[in-house]
Formats: sequence, C-alpha cells, structure tokens
Amino acid sequence: MRIVVTGSLAYDYIMDFPGYFKDHMLMEKAHMLSVSFLVDSMQRMRGGVAGNIAYNLALLGEGPLVVGTVGHDFADYRNWLERHRIDTSGLIEITHEFTSSCFITTDRSNNQIVAFYAGAMKHACELSLAKLGLGANDLVVISPTDPIAIERYALECQQLGIPYIFDPGKQTPRLEANHVRAGLTGARALVGNDYEFGMMAKKLGISEDELIASAPVTVITRGEQGSLIYTGAADSRKVQIPVAPVNEVRDPTGAGDAYLAGLVFGLARDLPLEATGRIAALCATYAIEQQGCQEHTYTMVDFAERYRAAFGSELPAQALAASTSSAL
Repeated sequence: MRIVVTGSLAYDYIMDFPGYFKDHMLMEKAHMLSVSFLVDSMQRMRGGVAGNIAYNLALLGEGPLVVGTVGHDFADYRNWLERHRIDTSGLIEITHEFTSSCFITTDRSNNQIVAFYAGAMKHACELSLAKLGLGANDLVVISPTDPIAIERYALECQQLGIPYIFDPGKQTPRLEANHVRAGLTGARALVGNDYEFGMMAKKLGISEDELIASAPVTVITRGEQGSLIYTGAADSRKVQIPVAPVNEVRDPTGAGDAYLAGLVFGLARDLPLEATGRIAALCATYAIEQQGCQEHTYTMVDFAERYRAAFGSELPAQALAASTSSAL
C-alpha cells in the first residue's frame, strides 16, 4: 500500500510580541486601522498540513508520497523530508513563486494575528493523481490546499477507484457546497473538528447527524474533550477516544495534523478503531509538547511504552510490525 498525502506545504514565521494587542488598538478608530508591532523574536519553521502529516507518518514508520506545489525557496525543506524517508517526487516547484508562508504574531495573552500567503499553493489545482499508478490498495489523504485542487483530487480518486480520506480542515470556510459534496461522495473517512462539521452541514443544507451518517467512518475532534469515531449505517458504532496525557503544553499548532497522521496510519493498517483513535491522540500529544509542527521525535519503542502508560493497553502488534524502531 502506498499512502499519498495531498495538501499545503508552507513555512511558518513565528513571532512573539512582548505586550498586548489590545493596548495598541483604538476601537473607535478601527475604520482606519494602522498598527505596527515590534516583535522580540522570529523563527522560520517547516509547516503546511501535508508536510506535517507526512512527517508524523514517517515517525510511525511509513514512507508517504507527498503531492503538492512548492516555491523556489523549498530546497532545504525538501532535503529535510527526504532525510526522513518521505517521497517528494510528487512535489512540483513553481519557479516564479515562493512556498506558501504563514506569518503568526502572538501576544502575551496568546492572542494571534495571522497572515497567510498562498504562493505556490495557488497552482495545486494543476496537479493530477492520474499518472501516479494508484489503485484500490492505496490510500490518498485529501487535506487543506487550493479548493479547486481539493475537488479535483476527490473526483480523480472516485474515477480511479482509489480509497481516500477527506479532511478539508481550515479550508472549510472557503469551500463551496460542490467542493464539500465532491469530497464527501466517495470518502472512506470524513474528518474534521466540531466547528468544521457544523460548517460543512450548513453548506450542504443537512443536519450534522446526516453528515456523520454519510461516510463509512466519520471522525470528529473536540480538543481537550478527545474525539469521536462513528461508523456508517451498515455497522453503526460510536467510539469515544480520550486524549493522551500531555507532559507540557508548549504549542498546540500542528496537533490536528499529527492526529490525522495517526488516524491514517491506523486505517491503512486496518487496526481496530479504538486503537486507531488512541494512536492518533498520542501522535497529537507529541506535537503539543514542542514548539513547531515537525520538531518532535520518538522511536516506536518509546511510542509503544507511552501508549501503554496512557491507555492501559498494549499497542497492537500490527502497528509495531509496520514500523521501524530506529530514531529519526
């Protein structure tokens, strides 16, 4: 089985403002807002949903293929992915564009001002899955990227008979009903958080219960309340997944992408849903404990020990057999 991850690849520019945004804003003058914040620090970190998912899959022992568009400044990032056994042959460089960039400024109250430049991601709709030689034994992850690309990948998977997981994530507000409907139609699993599910249901003009029942497997993440996994009408089940204990909360950014990687890993290996959800929850915990989306690491021996401590049960043997125990 090949796991193919589609979605955004980006650089995250993380900046810290030592004060409070509210102290520098005059709401009565908001109609002509012009504010500059002098920040104390800036870090450029690897990010983008597809990059984050692929990195976390690599930690679990997979060697996913990433499909997306990147800019002329991507060389160092590409080398990083390849050092972690990630196939980058599906990444197309747009020579006149920068790689997508996210500029995040955080104040002392953890309020954030974010600007996102799509850059090379605007060209993702020009890519096709048709020439990759994929089939019914492979698995495609459709994650946030250009809305037209999201629809195209879903339709191609349906036409080619390729199973896929549909998680539009933070692009959900930008999607039209036809984009959501295309992604949902043939999905093996539908994934999103509480808010995203409400938004998708509204766009489609159906209830959330109807949306949940429309996919063979539906996963709803709920932050500190854990997650829920539902199965379709043929074998209707509701599985509650707890969060894994966190040693220290340093940065929640990227936790959802790490969770999705664990979910993909479990579904690809046909692990029980309870174990799949717990693997996903533990993957998210590792991301939360480090600043940045690809700064954490572990061996599968470490992962298995922490899984046992967190959930009181053993990591399924199939998970260990599919993975490498060497540190990345």
